Amino acid sequence: MIFDFPNGDRMPVFGLGTWNSKPGEVGAAVLEALSAGYRHIDCASIYGNEAEVGEALETAFGSGDLARGDVWVTSKLWSDSHEPQHVIPALERTLADLRLEYLDLYLIHWPVAFRKGIVRPKRSEDFFSPRDLPIETTWKVMEDAVSRGLCRHIGLSNFSPPLIEHLMATSDLGPEVLQVELHPYLQQTALVDFCQKNGIFVTAYSPLGSPARPESMRGRSEPILLEDPTVREIADRVGASPAQVLLSWALRRGTAVIPKSTHAQRIRENLASLELRLETNDIDRLTALERGFRYVGGSFWERAGSPYTAKEIFEGPSGS
Repeated sequence: MIFDFPNGDRMPVFGLGTWNSKPGEVGAAVLEALSAGYRHIDCASIYGNEAEVGEALETAFGSGDLARGDVWVTSKLWSDSHEPQHVIPALERTLADLRLEYLDLYLIHWPVAFRKGIVRPKRSEDFFSPRDLPIETTWKVMEDAVSRGLCRHIGLSNFSPPLIEHLMATSDLGPEVLQVELHPYLQQTALVDFCQKNGIFVTAYSPLGSPARPESMRGRSEPILLEDPTVREIADRVGASPAQVLLSWALRRGTAVIPKSTHAQRIRENLASLELRLETNDIDRLTALERGFRYVGGSFWERAGSPYTAKEIFEGPSGS
């Protein structure tokens, strides 16, 4: 399955995620993924590993086996660069780190803005409120990045339908892709339907339940998606891994997936989920696992003085 854009560009629906991939490992993972047949690499400046990813891409393209146009590369604008004067420099830094002349897709990482140079906002003066720095102000420069050829497509990550609708109504070029957390425990069906009805492609991050995310983001008694009895029973019966079952379910919904791994065998096993065909009953059983549970809950934005809450980030501003 491929996402076809109006301009003829084609986004592979299966990509390699690089969040929390360690230095010294992420470059090898990218090369392994490309060798296995991946043609989509998902990055972000805040991941802190784009320079190593760039080295791997340069190696892959320099080998002669792959051309730049063969690989879809996504990155994201971090929250300290939402002011108009910082958007293009942030993108240019990402391009320099990735050793690319353009991105295929550039996303606004979160609908949260704070001042340049602030790593971890702690006080009210560190933040820009949505009123002080409206998201459409940032978006207009994202549109400019497309016109300048620095990226071919633009989109959003972790945005709610009301905010997406606002951008669609106030912009010349609407969001083309939305990246959000999606898996059987958090299906966000209304959000996915909204995007598909409005011509916005959806990419599922943490499709395996984010098992490798930092300890600081883990709850004491959170469910482990890969160990869910239903997922494991289906996997055992069809002769697949739990990860393959989850990825096949996500692809069946019409969403792209970007599972992260730095292990060669898992990288190849994950890609094999493209060939797995689950029965309708299996899909129904997995869909019945919905519990509205987020592994990336957004509570880290609810610091003292912050104008943002997780509820408003994911559901939209009060009264919208």
